[in-house]
Amino acid sequence: MGLLEGKRAVIFGVANERSIAWAIAKTLHKEGARCALTYATERLKERVETLAHSLNSEIVLPCDVTSDEQINSTFSAIKDKWQTMDILIHSVAFAKKEELKGKLLDTTREGFQIAMDVSVYSLIALSRQAFPLMENTGSIITLTYYGSQKVVPNYNVMGVAKAGLEAVVRYLAEDMGPRGVRINAISAGPVKTLAAMGISGFGEILKRVEERAPLRRNITQEDVAGVALFLASPLSEGVTGEVIYVDAGYNIMGL
Repeated sequence: MGLLEGKRAVIFGVANERSIAWAIAKTLHKEGARCALTYATERLKERVETLAHSLNSEIVLPCDVTSDEQINSTFSAIKDKWQTMDILIHSVAFAKKEELKGKLLDTTREGFQIAMDVSVYSLIALSRQAFPLMENTGSIITLTYYGSQKVVPNYNVMGVAKAGLEAVVRYLAEDMGPRGVRINAISAGPVKTLAAMGISGFGEILKRVEERAPLRRNITQEDVAGVALFLASPLSEGVTGEVIYVDAGYNIMGL
């Protein structure tokens, strides 16, 4: 019997087979969880449905996290099908490509609002809907990055957004903790995903981490998925409000 036998997980952020969210979905499924997947746009529908089919997923839903109407519809469908849920994976972030180069000084008001809405507020909006469906216990997991704490060239407004996301994790931990619902963030090192490749100079970031991290390598999607499994499982019942680094140790280094 797997660690998550009988658990129900709703996963936001699968875009393709290289997505961190997809690695997490596969790992949770392998440990017995039933997984519902969502897709952000019609362009991703067929691809996500194919991936979901490989997990025997019974729920695949559209959900633009900038739309309260779609969020409400998504969780209404989950409630109708499952009644309850146990795990929420929030692997959602976005900033306009032009905001991910140059200087933070050049960030537009529109670009800032989009990054904060999609990357930060969405965690609040999704948690608000998931919380009533989590009976007695539950686990919410989001993805962040070290650019929230230190300056990473070209990360710009996403660094600001990830700092906000980590603050949201702490406040939501207090809001939901009395009911036994936990929320944590995984600070993943750089991984070659569709989203990451949009950051100017991303190849140089990968090279620097491989040279400097104590493990002398970059991480994989599966490294992140293993920690997500821990946070989703009963093994971490005493952990909430935390940011756990999965970056081959890079964050501990000074020079």
